[in-house]
Amino acid sequence: MTGARRVAVIGGGPGGLYAAALLKRLDPAREITLWERNAPEDTFGFGVVLSDETLGGIEHADPVVYQALQRDFVRWDDIDIVHRGTLHTSGGHGFAALGRRRLLQILHERCRSLGVELRFRTEAPHPARLTETYDLVIAADGVHSATRGAYAHIFRPRVTSHRCRYIWLAADFPFDAFRFEIAETEHGVMQLHGYPYSAGSSTVIVEMREEVWRAAGFDELDETESVERCAKIFADALGGRPLRSNKSAWTTFRTVVNERWSHGDLVLLGDAAHTAHFSIGSGTKLAVEDALALAACLQERPSTAEALTAYEEERRPVVASTQRAARASLEWFENLGLYLDQPPRQFAFNLLTRSRRVTHANLRLRDARFTEAVEREFGCPPGTPPMFTPFRLRGLTLRNRVVVSPMDMYSAVDGVPGDFHLVHLGARALGGAGLVMTEMVCVSPEGRITPGCAGLWTGRQADAWRRITEFVHRQAPGTAIGVQLGHSGRKGSTKLMWEGMDEPLPEGNWPLVAASPLPYRPDSQVPRELSRAQLTDIREQFASAAGRAARAGFDLLELHCAHGYLLSGFLSPLTNRRTDAYGGGLEGRLRFPLEVFDAVRAVWPEERPMTVRISATDWAEGGTTAEDAVAIARAFAAHGADAVDVSTGQVVAEERPEYGRSYQTPFADRIRREAGIPVVAVGAISSWDDVNSLILAGRTDLCALARPHLYDPHWTLHAAAEQGYQGPGVAWPAPYRAGSRRPQTGRADAPKPRLTLAHAAEPTPSGEI
Repeated sequence: MTGARRVAVIGGGPGGLYAAALLKRLDPAREITLWERNAPEDTFGFGVVLSDETLGGIEHADPVVYQALQRDFVRWDDIDIVHRGTLHTSGGHGFAALGRRRLLQILHERCRSLGVELRFRTEAPHPARLTETYDLVIAADGVHSATRGAYAHIFRPRVTSHRCRYIWLAADFPFDAFRFEIAETEHGVMQLHGYPYSAGSSTVIVEMREEVWRAAGFDELDETESVERCAKIFADALGGRPLRSNKSAWTTFRTVVNERWSHGDLVLLGDAAHTAHFSIGSGTKLAVEDALALAACLQERPSTAEALTAYEEERRPVVASTQRAARASLEWFENLGLYLDQPPRQFAFNLLTRSRRVTHANLRLRDARFTEAVEREFGCPPGTPPMFTPFRLRGLTLRNRVVVSPMDMYSAVDGVPGDFHLVHLGARALGGAGLVMTEMVCVSPEGRITPGCAGLWTGRQADAWRRITEFVHRQAPGTAIGVQLGHSGRKGSTKLMWEGMDEPLPEGNWPLVAASPLPYRPDSQVPRELSRAQLTDIREQFASAAGRAARAGFDLLELHCAHGYLLSGFLSPLTNRRTDAYGGGLEGRLRFPLEVFDAVRAVWPEERPMTVRISATDWAEGGTTAEDAVAIARAFAAHGADAVDVSTGQVVAEERPEYGRSYQTPFADRIRREAGIPVVAVGAISSWDDVNSLILAGRTDLCALARPHLYDPHWTLHAAAEQGYQGPGVAWPAPYRAGSRRPQTGRADAPKPRLTLAHAAEPTPSGEI
């Protein structure tokens, strides 16, 4: 146990109060003082939702608080979604809620009974003064934390405001379920989020885009007028009953992320450290779980410094994951208008799975009837998971929605694919995917990334590729094989990946060319800006390579316009600084990639599909925007592209990607909706459950997986076996059929969790909204 005998808590919200109660309960000799500038009866908002996992943590840590909460909780299982007059209900979700004021009363009573000193209507002293006289200072002073602001140079916060306005209201009747209702008004789309929190009351949140809010005139209404207007818009949901406010004001949600959570004996907790959008109901949950973890770490560690380090190490991954889910949910509601024309049940499924935490398999467990109805509406034959439904591109029908993503192997000799490529691609074709893609195949020796890159600039290379396509077609009938054509541009003449990714060759370099003479890294070679004559030569190199690819027997061709390679370098304003017709605005930056596309499409067989891979964002200021990506996709679609393979980044070395599960999917989703072209989603899609969820929600048409196929060449076959699927969407090769069931394993009983005061790992979500 640490030596934190005197503890100061700044902020009397649920997180601060619960931390104070826990610390006092664990060590009654501690002197704990909490400052709250508001009166004890003051509170903002109405209801609070807590998950079963959070309640379980409270039950183990403080049964008194848990039992008090149990007496007041309202529980329900259903989610109602009302869209264009149609109500869809999904059950099995397991929510628990109570009034925020009642929650605070319970925590006030518990703190007083334990001997915590509560100072209401009192501003806390400056944190610097508190740290002089207290062993530990807990800053739980909310999203507008003055403590965080005072030490901004230490905590280094990033605060992001978002596109929607919302207002927190209440209704004096209980909804039967968590209710989402969509209103399509003359000013734009508005949505209601509502849930019961007592036997006679419900929380009601009304939300809309900023431009809709202004067009509807809410910016000119006072609080009373806003409340009355919201009640009128959602009169059906409310049964004509009024809404009420509590110092309610329209605001925009702010996502708070801090690089550090502690400084000396000062630590941030709850919204002061991090925020997660209300649409997944995690704000109070995160604060309470922070308090549990902090108390546990202080109990277990010998010093305060070690305890605060352990607290942050334990909580940061969980919070980051929750914030990613919250961001996905927030952005889904910001872009709600994109989904309004979906079939009603698919729309409901899309809403329920928007955060990527509730998945197809998870929803099937919660409500099999609802999920099966969505599958039928989508067109899944009985017993067929969405991933095993066919998809047609031009004259090619893929038997399932799984793509082995292009992955550079750096194992060719003089551009010729050898036995390694035969085994590598052949194994993945035997593994059941609908489409297997080659690595980027270079159109010239100068267009290679490394000396080990494969090519299609000679007949010998084409013959070697034909050996591979013939194997796939003969031994894995029903699996298509595609080729990705590209040119390295300024990212060429580098070492093999495992020798030093993007590092220049120590010798044997070849000259680089690019849209503009900008090196990829400070130590990279400076490329030459391509002249008009050189542009023509490279365009012909692509066309010649495409002709060889057709003769080699590939079923599909993808033009690589992503990841900072040559064609991508023309598209991004960060890498294209030209002043001629091939630079400037997006139309000019698109010119050369479209010329190459047209040249390739002209020689590629008409019945065979052609796709384009793009980087939908550069993850860098001033780079390609989401709007640009939609325009780029539309341009390629107008020139005959059959689908867009939507990747991101790798364009500039100084990028700052927002990694996470399925993190690139929202870009594909938006392009699919706005450009009206089929898409391939990529980026940390790792489970068959993810694939089913994304396909069934209509966020993508195909899913491309890279690393999972390196880990398991038979990923698709195993996905079928694990789901008990044996239909036409996948076929085990005859020699492998004896292995089509998962082998038995030894016992895998795990010991019970060590921590009882906090979850050491991210829980499986329950009650996700």
